[in-house]
Amino acid sequence: MDFDEPTPGPGEVVIGIKASGLCGSDLKLYRDPPGAGLKALGFKGFGDDEIPPIVAGHEPCGVVEAVGDGVTAFSIGDRVMQFHYDGCGVCDLCRSGWTQMCPTGATIYGATAHGGHANYMVAPANTLVHLPEGVSFPAGAAIACGTGTAFGALRRIDVTALDTVAVFGLGPIGQSAVQFAASMGAEVIAVDIDAERLEVGKARGAHHVVNSADGDTVAAIKEITGGKGATAAVECAGAPSARVEAVRSLAPWGRCAYVGLGGDVTLDVAPDLVLKQITLVGTYTFSNVGLGECARYVARHGIAVDDLFTDHWTVEQAREAYEKFDKQAGGKAVIEF
Repeated sequence: MDFDEPTPGPGEVVIGIKASGLCGSDLKLYRDPPGAGLKALGFKGFGDDEIPPIVAGHEPCGVVEAVGDGVTAFSIGDRVMQFHYDGCGVCDLCRSGWTQMCPTGATIYGATAHGGHANYMVAPANTLVHLPEGVSFPAGAAIACGTGTAFGALRRIDVTALDTVAVFGLGPIGQSAVQFAASMGAEVIAVDIDAERLEVGKARGAHHVVNSADGDTVAAIKEITGGKGATAAVECAGAPSARVEAVRSLAPWGRCAYVGLGGDVTLDVAPDLVLKQITLVGTYTFSNVGLGECARYVARHGIAVDDLFTDHWTVEQAREAYEKFDKQAGGKAVIEF
Protein backbone atom coordinates (compact mmCIF):
# COMPACT_ATOMS: atom_id res chain seq x y z
CA MET A 1 0.00 0.00 0.00
CA ASP A 2 1.04 3.60 -0.50
CA PHE A 3 1.13 6.06 2.40
CA ASP A 4 1.98 9.73 2.47
CA GLU A 5 5.51 10.48 3.65
CA PRO A 6 5.25 11.61 7.27
CA THR A 7 5.97 15.09 8.55
CA PRO A 8 6.59 15.80 12.24
CA GLY A 9 4.05 17.64 14.35
CA PRO A 10 4.87 19.39 17.62
CA GLY A 11 6.91 17.10 19.86
CA GLU A 12 7.45 14.59 17.06
CA VAL A 13 10.35 13.43 14.90
CA VAL A 14 10.64 11.65 11.58
CA ILE A 15 12.99 8.67 11.62
CA GLY A 16 14.72 7.50 8.48
CA ILE A 17 14.55 3.76 9.10
CA LYS A 18 17.80 1.84 8.71
CA ALA A 19 16.70 -1.50 10.18
CA SER A 20 13.42 -2.92 11.48
CA GLY A 21 13.16 -6.43 12.86
CA LEU A 22 10.63 -9.17 12.28
CA CYS A 23 9.37 -10.62 15.57
CA GLY A 24 7.25 -13.66 16.31
CA SER A 25 4.44 -11.43 17.56
CA ASP A 26 4.34 -9.77 14.11
CA LEU A 27 3.01 -13.05 12.74
CA LYS A 28 -0.12 -12.80 14.89
CA LEU A 29 -0.88 -9.46 13.27
CA TYR A 30 0.09 -10.79 9.82
CA ARG A 31 -2.09 -13.90 9.98
CA ASP A 32 -5.16 -12.69 11.83
CA PRO A 33 -7.93 -10.18 11.01
CA PRO A 34 -7.53 -6.62 12.34
CA GLY A 35 -7.89 -6.63 16.12
CA ALA A 36 -7.79 -10.42 16.46
CA GLY A 37 -4.00 -10.59 16.53
CA LEU A 38 -3.86 -7.95 19.24
CA LYS A 39 -6.37 -9.87 21.33
CA ALA A 40 -4.33 -13.06 20.87
CA LEU A 41 -1.29 -11.24 22.24
CA GLY A 42 -3.24 -10.16 25.31
CA PHE A 43 -4.18 -6.58 24.36
CA LYS A 44 -7.77 -5.67 25.16
CA GLY A 45 -10.34 -3.29 23.72
CA PHE A 46 -9.65 -3.60 20.00
CA GLY A 47 -12.57 -4.46 17.75
CA ASP A 48 -12.19 -6.05 14.33
CA ASP A 49 -13.08 -2.83 12.52
CA GLU A 50 -11.36 -0.29 14.77
CA ILE A 51 -7.82 -0.46 13.35
CA PRO A 52 -7.17 0.91 9.85
CA PRO A 53 -4.37 -0.52 7.70
CA ILE A 54 -1.05 0.38 9.31
CA VAL A 55 2.63 -0.06 8.54
CA ALA A 56 3.96 -3.03 10.52
CA GLY A 57 7.24 -3.27 12.40
CA HIS A 58 7.64 -2.67 16.13
CA GLU A 59 11.47 -2.84 16.20
CA PRO A 60 12.43 0.43 14.42
CA CYS A 61 15.95 1.80 14.39
CA GLY A 62 17.40 4.59 12.27
CA VAL A 63 18.43 8.22 11.98
CA VAL A 64 16.48 11.37 12.84
CA GLU A 65 15.53 13.07 9.55
CA ALA A 66 13.29 15.90 10.79
CA VAL A 67 12.14 17.34 14.12
CA GLY A 68 8.93 19.11 15.03
CA ASP A 69 8.41 22.17 17.18
CA GLY A 70 9.45 21.79 20.79
CA VAL A 71 11.86 18.90 20.25
CA THR A 72 15.17 19.64 21.95
CA ALA A 73 16.54 16.24 23.03
CA PHE A 74 17.13 14.99 19.47
CA SER A 75 18.70 16.55 16.39
CA ILE A 76 18.80 15.68 12.72
CA GLY A 77 21.36 12.93 12.18
CA ASP A 78 21.03 11.34 15.64
CA ARG A 79 21.11 7.52 15.68
CA VAL A 80 18.02 6.28 17.53
CA MET A 81 15.92 3.30 18.53
CA GLN A 82 12.19 3.70 18.99
CA PHE A 83 10.44 2.43 22.12
CA HIS A 84 7.34 1.09 20.42
CA TYR A 85 4.78 2.15 23.04
CA ASP A 86 3.25 5.46 24.04
CA GLY A 87 0.68 6.21 26.73
CA CYS A 88 -1.09 9.13 28.37
CA GLY A 89 2.23 10.51 29.61
CA VAL A 90 0.94 11.63 33.00
CA CYS A 91 0.11 8.47 34.99
CA ASP A 92 2.69 6.92 37.31
CA LEU A 93 3.42 4.07 34.91
CA CYS A 94 4.06 6.42 31.98
CA ARG A 95 6.20 8.73 34.11
CA SER A 96 8.33 5.75 35.20
CA GLY A 97 8.87 4.64 31.60
CA TRP A 98 6.37 1.76 31.52
CA THR A 99 4.00 3.29 28.99
CA GLN A 100 2.93 -0.13 27.68
CA MET A 101 1.13 -0.55 31.03
CA CYS A 102 -0.72 2.78 30.84
CA PRO A 103 -4.18 2.25 32.41
CA THR A 104 -5.85 4.35 29.72
CA GLY A 105 -4.37 2.15 26.98
CA ALA A 106 -1.14 2.31 25.01
CA THR A 107 -0.39 3.12 21.40
CA ILE A 108 1.64 0.24 19.96
CA TYR A 109 3.75 1.28 16.98
CA GLY A 110 3.66 -1.39 14.31
CA ALA A 111 0.34 -2.70 15.65
CA THR A 112 -2.09 0.19 16.31
CA ALA A 113 0.02 2.97 14.74
CA HIS A 114 2.47 3.07 11.85
CA GLY A 115 5.70 1.20 12.57
CA GLY A 116 9.12 0.71 11.04
CA HIS A 117 8.61 -1.39 7.90
CA ALA A 118 8.79 1.68 5.67
CA ASN A 119 11.44 4.18 4.69
CA TYR A 120 10.21 6.79 7.15
CA MET A 121 8.29 6.79 10.41
CA VAL A 122 6.92 9.60 12.55
CA ALA A 123 6.99 9.15 16.32
CA PRO A 124 6.79 11.22 19.51
CA ALA A 125 10.25 12.33 20.59
CA ASN A 126 9.62 10.88 24.06
CA THR A 127 9.60 7.37 22.54
CA LEU A 128 13.14 7.66 21.16
CA VAL A 129 16.32 6.37 22.78
CA HIS A 130 19.83 7.19 21.56
CA LEU A 131 21.66 4.31 19.88
CA PRO A 132 25.28 4.19 21.06
CA GLU A 133 28.08 4.38 18.54
CA GLY A 134 29.47 0.96 17.76
CA VAL A 135 26.05 -0.71 17.93
CA SER A 136 24.71 -1.49 14.45
CA PHE A 137 21.23 -0.54 13.29
CA PRO A 138 20.12 -4.20 13.05
CA ALA A 139 21.41 -4.75 16.60
CA GLY A 140 19.49 -1.66 17.70
CA ALA A 141 16.34 -3.11 16.16
CA ALA A 142 16.81 -6.36 18.10
CA ILE A 143 17.49 -4.47 21.32
CA ALA A 144 14.24 -2.53 20.76
CA CYS A 145 12.25 -5.72 21.36
CA GLY A 146 13.43 -9.30 21.93
CA THR A 147 17.01 -8.70 23.00
CA GLY A 148 15.92 -5.90 25.31
CA THR A 149 13.24 -8.20 26.73
CA ALA A 150 15.88 -10.80 27.62
CA PHE A 151 18.03 -8.18 29.31
CA GLY A 152 15.02 -6.85 31.22
CA ALA A 153 14.11 -10.33 32.45
CA LEU A 154 17.61 -10.96 33.80
CA ARG A 155 17.57 -7.58 35.52
CA ARG A 156 14.18 -8.30 37.10
CA ILE A 157 15.53 -11.44 38.79
CA ASP A 158 18.89 -9.82 39.68
CA VAL A 159 21.21 -12.23 37.89
CA THR A 160 24.87 -11.94 38.91
CA ALA A 161 28.08 -13.93 38.54
CA LEU A 162 27.04 -15.95 41.60
CA ASP A 163 24.10 -17.52 39.74
CA THR A 164 23.47 -20.64 37.76
CA VAL A 165 20.82 -19.62 35.21
CA ALA A 166 18.64 -22.04 33.25
CA VAL A 167 17.23 -20.56 30.04
CA PHE A 168 14.21 -22.41 28.66
CA GLY A 169 13.41 -21.88 24.97
CA LEU A 170 16.19 -20.82 22.61
CA GLY A 171 14.44 -18.59 20.14
CA PRO A 172 15.90 -15.08 19.68
CA ILE A 173 14.90 -13.98 23.20
CA GLY A 174 16.30 -17.11 24.80
CA GLN A 175 19.54 -16.87 22.81
CA SER A 176 19.88 -13.26 23.93
CA ALA A 177 19.29 -14.33 27.53
CA VAL A 178 22.11 -16.87 27.17
CA GLN A 179 24.45 -14.18 25.80
CA PHE A 180 23.66 -11.68 28.54
CA ALA A 181 23.73 -14.16 31.41
CA ALA A 182 27.10 -15.50 30.28
CA SER A 183 28.45 -11.95 29.97
CA MET A 184 27.29 -11.27 33.53
CA GLY A 185 29.49 -14.15 34.71
CA ALA A 186 26.68 -16.61 35.48
CA GLU A 187 26.90 -20.33 34.76
CA VAL A 188 24.34 -20.86 31.99
CA ILE A 189 22.25 -23.96 31.25
CA ALA A 190 20.43 -23.76 27.89
CA VAL A 191 17.27 -25.85 27.47
CA ASP A 192 15.35 -26.59 24.26
CA ILE A 193 13.88 -29.48 22.27
CA ASP A 194 15.88 -28.63 19.14
CA ALA A 195 19.46 -29.89 18.84
CA GLU A 196 20.45 -27.15 16.39
CA ARG A 197 19.23 -24.41 18.71
CA LEU A 198 21.16 -26.01 21.55
CA GLU A 199 24.35 -25.90 19.48
CA VAL A 200 23.72 -22.22 18.77
CA GLY A 201 23.15 -21.66 22.49
CA LYS A 202 26.49 -23.27 23.24
CA ALA A 203 28.15 -20.93 20.74
CA ARG A 204 26.42 -17.98 22.44
CA GLY A 205 28.01 -18.85 25.79
CA ALA A 206 25.96 -21.63 27.41
CA HIS A 207 28.14 -23.81 29.65
CA HIS A 208 25.69 -26.74 29.55
CA VAL A 209 22.84 -27.75 27.24
CA VAL A 210 19.81 -29.93 27.99
CA ASN A 211 17.57 -31.36 25.30
CA SER A 212 14.20 -31.51 27.03
CA ALA A 213 12.95 -34.01 24.44
CA ASP A 214 15.41 -36.59 25.77
CA GLY A 215 13.94 -37.12 29.22
CA ASP A 216 13.60 -35.52 32.63
CA THR A 217 14.78 -31.92 32.27
CA VAL A 218 14.52 -31.14 35.99
CA ALA A 219 16.64 -34.18 36.86
CA ALA A 220 19.23 -33.16 34.25
CA ILE A 221 19.54 -29.66 35.73
CA LYS A 222 19.77 -31.07 39.26
CA GLU A 223 22.59 -33.36 38.08
CA ILE A 224 24.49 -30.45 36.51
CA THR A 225 24.16 -28.45 39.71
CA GLY A 226 25.19 -31.21 42.10
CA GLY A 227 21.63 -31.85 43.22
CA LYS A 228 20.93 -28.24 44.22
CA GLY A 229 19.06 -26.86 41.21
CA ALA A 230 19.54 -23.60 39.34
CA THR A 231 19.44 -20.36 41.32
CA ALA A 232 17.59 -18.55 38.52
CA ALA A 233 15.56 -19.45 35.43
CA VAL A 234 14.19 -17.57 32.44
CA GLU A 235 11.26 -19.17 30.60
CA CYS A 236 11.06 -17.94 26.99
CA ALA A 237 9.18 -20.79 25.29
CA GLY A 238 5.64 -19.97 26.36
CA ALA A 239 4.97 -23.72 26.70
CA PRO A 240 3.18 -25.08 29.79
CA SER A 241 5.72 -27.88 30.25
CA ALA A 242 8.67 -25.47 30.10
CA ARG A 243 7.01 -23.19 32.63
CA VAL A 244 6.60 -26.03 35.11
CA GLU A 245 10.14 -27.31 34.54
CA ALA A 246 11.62 -23.82 34.96
CA VAL A 247 10.11 -23.53 38.44
CA ARG A 248 10.79 -27.11 39.52
CA SER A 249 14.43 -26.96 38.41
CA LEU A 250 15.17 -24.20 40.92
CA ALA A 251 17.07 -24.48 44.17
CA PRO A 252 15.47 -23.13 47.36
CA TRP A 253 15.18 -19.33 47.20
CA GLY A 254 15.42 -19.52 43.39
CA ARG A 255 14.01 -16.83 41.10
CA CYS A 256 12.15 -17.45 37.85
CA ALA A 257 11.10 -14.98 35.13
CA TYR A 258 8.22 -15.86 32.81
CA VAL A 259 8.74 -14.15 29.45
CA GLY A 260 6.85 -16.28 26.91
CA LEU A 261 3.31 -15.22 26.00
CA GLY A 262 0.20 -17.38 25.64
CA GLY A 263 -0.80 -20.68 27.17
CA ASP A 264 -1.14 -21.49 30.84
CA VAL A 265 0.65 -23.23 33.69
CA THR A 266 -0.39 -25.52 36.55
CA LEU A 267 1.84 -25.63 39.62
CA ASP A 268 1.53 -27.40 42.94
CA VAL A 269 1.81 -24.28 45.06
CA ALA A 270 3.16 -25.76 48.29
CA PRO A 271 6.10 -27.87 47.00
CA ASP A 272 6.78 -25.85 43.84
CA LEU A 273 6.66 -22.35 45.32
CA VAL A 274 5.94 -21.88 49.01
CA LEU A 275 8.11 -24.51 50.70
CA LYS A 276 11.11 -23.60 48.50
CA GLN A 277 10.45 -19.85 48.91
CA ILE A 278 10.56 -19.32 45.13
CA THR A 279 10.19 -15.89 43.56
CA LEU A 280 8.14 -16.07 40.36
CA VAL A 281 8.13 -12.95 38.17
CA GLY A 282 6.11 -12.06 35.09
CA THR A 283 8.26 -9.75 32.96
CA TYR A 284 6.80 -7.61 30.17
CA THR A 285 9.40 -6.29 27.70
CA PHE A 286 11.20 -3.34 29.40
CA SER A 287 10.82 0.36 30.18
CA ASN A 288 12.11 3.07 27.87
CA VAL A 289 14.82 3.67 30.47
CA GLY A 290 15.65 -0.04 30.39
CA LEU A 291 15.95 0.11 26.59
CA GLY A 292 18.74 2.65 26.90
CA GLU A 293 20.43 0.63 29.66
CA CYS A 294 20.42 -2.46 27.46
CA ALA A 295 21.89 -0.61 24.46
CA ARG A 296 24.67 0.86 26.58
CA TYR A 297 25.39 -2.57 28.10
CA VAL A 298 25.68 -4.08 24.61
CA ALA A 299 28.10 -1.32 23.57
CA ARG A 300 30.18 -1.54 26.75
CA HIS A 301 30.50 -5.34 26.79
CA GLY A 302 30.65 -5.99 23.06
CA ILE A 303 27.64 -8.33 23.00
CA ALA A 304 27.40 -9.87 19.51
CA VAL A 305 23.72 -9.07 18.95
CA ASP A 306 24.17 -9.10 15.16
CA ASP A 307 24.92 -12.83 15.33
CA LEU A 308 21.27 -13.47 16.23
CA PHE A 309 20.07 -12.66 12.71
CA THR A 310 19.54 -15.58 10.37
CA ASP A 311 17.82 -13.61 7.59
CA HIS A 312 18.46 -10.14 6.14
CA TRP A 313 15.96 -8.56 3.74
CA THR A 314 15.43 -5.26 1.95
CA VAL A 315 12.11 -3.43 2.16
CA GLU A 316 11.48 -4.33 -1.49
CA GLN A 317 11.57 -7.98 -0.36
CA ALA A 318 9.08 -7.46 2.46
CA ARG A 319 6.41 -9.76 1.02
CA GLU A 320 8.96 -12.56 0.57
CA ALA A 321 10.36 -11.90 4.03
CA TYR A 322 6.96 -12.25 5.72
CA GLU A 323 6.04 -15.34 3.70
CA LYS A 324 9.28 -17.11 4.61
CA PHE A 325 9.18 -15.95 8.23
CA ASP A 326 5.62 -17.27 8.50
CA LYS A 327 6.71 -20.75 7.40
CA GLN A 328 10.11 -21.22 9.01
CA ALA A 329 10.61 -22.65 12.47
CA GLY A 330 12.77 -20.19 14.36
CA GLY A 331 15.40 -17.71 13.30
CA LYS A 332 15.51 -13.94 13.51
CA ALA A 333 14.93 -11.69 10.51
CA VAL A 334 15.53 -7.99 9.88
CA ILE A 335 14.48 -5.65 7.09
CA GLU A 336 17.27 -3.20 6.22
CA PHE A 337 17.08 0.06 4.28
